[in-house]
Amino acid sequence: MTQQFDFFTDDDEAEAPALGPRRRRSVKQVVTADSEGGLVRQLEATGRYRVLTKLEPRPIVPFPRPGFLRRGVLVDAETTGLNHREDEIIEIGIVAFSFDEQGAIGDVTGVYSALHQPTRPIPEEITRLTGITDEMVAGHMIDPQQLRSLVEPADLVIAHYARFDRPFFEAFSPLFDRKAWACSVSEIDWAARGFEGNKLGYLIGQAGYFHEAHRAVDDCFALLEILDRGHGDSASSPFSELYLSSQQNRARIFAEHSPFEMKDQLKMRGYRWSDGSDGGPKSWWIEIEEHRVQDEINYLRAEIYGWEEADPPVRYMTAFERFKS
Repeated sequence: MTQQFDFFTDDDEAEAPALGPRRRRSVKQVVTADSEGGLVRQLEATGRYRVLTKLEPRPIVPFPRPGFLRRGVLVDAETTGLNHREDEIIEIGIVAFSFDEQGAIGDVTGVYSALHQPTRPIPEEITRLTGITDEMVAGHMIDPQQLRSLVEPADLVIAHYARFDRPFFEAFSPLFDRKAWACSVSEIDWAARGFEGNKLGYLIGQAGYFHEAHRAVDDCFALLEILDRGHGDSASSPFSELYLSSQQNRARIFAEHSPFEMKDQLKMRGYRWSDGSDGGPKSWWIEIEEHRVQDEINYLRAEIYGWEEADPPVRYMTAFERFKS
C-alpha cells in the first residue's frame, strides 16, 4: 500500500540502480489510488499549503425546485470606462436563479453572456484589464429579447458594486430602471464573516476558490457561490443577509450648505460629494439605515452647522431607488 507522499515503493528503490531512472514509476502512477480530496487534505494537513478549488458554473435547470418562488439575477458588465454618461458596456454577464423568502438559493434558471460593440474604440487600458479587444466585439450586439427573458421576471437584481453597475445597465435598457437592486459590496458585513476585504477577488480567494476574473459571466457565477456560502443554511448565508437588507428602507441625507472648512470632517464620517448632476443637491451626502436618521441630523446640527434649527434635506429610498446615478 502506498504511503502518504511516498513517490516510490521500497521495491522501486531497491531496483533503481539496476533499472535506471527511466524505469521508475511516476508520481501519477503511484497516487492513482488516492482520491483528489484525500491529496488536498494531506497537503493542507502539513500546514504549509493552501489549495484553491476552481469554481465551476452550476448547471442550468429547466424546472426549478418547488418552494423557491422568487427570482433573482446577478449582473456584471465590462465597460469602456467609469462614466456611465460617456462610456459604454462592451460585455454583460447575467445569471438568473431562484430563491425563497428566507434567502435560501435554489437553482440556476438561466445564463446570458454577450459582447457588445461600442460606438468608439476600446481604450488600451480596458483591453489590458479585461482582455476584450475591438476585434472581439466587432459586429456583436446584446440581444434585447434574451435580456428581457431573464430580467423581466426578476424580483431582485444583484451586482457586486451596484453603484457602478446600475447606472450603466439603466442607460443601456429601461428594463433595469423598474427593478429592486441590491449591492453585495455594501449590504453584506463581510468583515463580520471573517473576510479581509470586499473585492470579489479577495472573497473568492479567502473562500478557497479561484476563477477567471474580469469576464462578466464568470464573475457572476463566482459571486453566486460566495453568496450561497453556508452550505444551504439560509439563516446564515451572505445572500440571506443581502436579501434582508434589500427589504429595508434607507435614507440619503444631504449636508447642503455645510461650511467649506467642514469638508474633511464630513469625508471622514463617510460622506460623499455630489456635483448635482444627478438631480440632487450639490452637497456632501451620506446613505444610512432609516432608524439612524435623527441621530445623523443631530450630529450635523451640533458638529457641522452649529445651529439647532438646521434642517438638511433627507431622501428616503427603497431598493427600487437605491444605487441610481
